[in-house]
Amino acid sequence: MYILLALIAACSLGIGLHYLLPARSLRGVAVTPAIATAAAAAIYTILQWTGVTESSVWLWVASLGGGLLLAALATIAISVLRTRHDAAARQALGI
Repeated sequence: MYILLALIAACSLGIGLHYLLPARSLRGVAVTPAIATAAAAAIYTILQWTGVTESSVWLWVASLGGGLLLAALATIAISVLRTRHDAAARQALGI
C-alpha cells in the first residue's frame, strides 16, 4: 500500500515539473505527471523485488528522484522533437 504514497507524490511532483520546464504549450498537461508516475512505479517495484524494504529512505529517494529525472528528460526530449517537427512543417507549408 505504500506504493500508492509514492505514486501520488510522483504525480504531484510531476505536475509541478510540468510547470517548471519550458515550452509548456508544446505538450499536454498530463504527459509529464504520467511519465513521472509510471517511472516511479517501475523503480519502486524493481527495488521492492530486489529486497529494499519500505522503511528504507533509498526506496523513496530512488523512486521519486528517478521518476522525476526520467520525466524531466522525456519531457525535454518531447518538447525539442515537437519544436523541430513544427518548424519543418511550417517550412514545408511555406509559413
